[in-house]
Amino acid sequence: MANSVTQEYMQIPAVTRAYTTACVLTTAAVQLEFITPFQLYFNPDLILKKYQVWRLITNFLFFGPLGFSFLFNMIFLYRYCRMLEEGSFRGRTADFVYMFLFGGVLMTLFGLFANLFFLGQAFTIMLVYVWSRRNPYVRMNFFGLLNFQAPFLPWVLMGFSLLLGNSIVIDLLGIGVGHIYYFLEDVFPNQPGGRKLLATPGIFRVLFDTPQEDPNYTPLPEDQSGISWNGQGVEDADQGQNDEDLQGEEN
Repeated sequence: MANSVTQEYMQIPAVTRAYTTACVLTTAAVQLEFITPFQLYFNPDLILKKYQVWRLITNFLFFGPLGFSFLFNMIFLYRYCRMLEEGSFRGRTADFVYMFLFGGVLMTLFGLFANLFFLGQAFTIMLVYVWSRRNPYVRMNFFGLLNFQAPFLPWVLMGFSLLLGNSIVIDLLGIGVGHIYYFLEDVFPNQPGGRKLLATPGIFRVLFDTPQEDPNYTPLPEDQSGISWNGQGVEDADQGQNDEDLQGEEN
């Protein structure tokens, strides 16, 4: 049982696995009172004056105490982060990580001018928005009540947040950042005179992408299949042995 759970966990794409695990562990640490939300929230003064730089990351990892809101956010985060990583970003881990960085930086800059403490929900909405725009013909069903196409999903989630009495500023931030990324990555490069502005840095590809086998690589003789260590082909050696056997029978 433990092995099957571990195998299932390790089959989750790397970026999705790392981010969702960090979110769950952060919430667990708060619930167990190892840390408090006051040590995690986004505070520019503490970051700049007290050098508490971890807040730049931890404010994206805490989604509130255990409850319906936390489970709702975790389900959507895991589902759409994984579908992006296994879909349009399949084999492009460096580009996916760069999207994370791009979205996080934009949201952090906005957080400097707004009274926002935790940006994890906005990040989730950004992932949902990018996925929905890249899958415009997918039909969605929201709790069996609404049927709509994928591009409307972020707005449905915003309406749901409004019904729960939450501020929609976070949702609008996620939609806005998601649209900026989608426009710069998918729309503008395909326009007349457009070009790709979000080029993933080479260091990201070195760190995150699996090196591809060089198609021009020629294996050493001893590494080629069917070649023996003395340089004679295995098939040639077998054929020579068969010829000797036949000559022995003729004699």
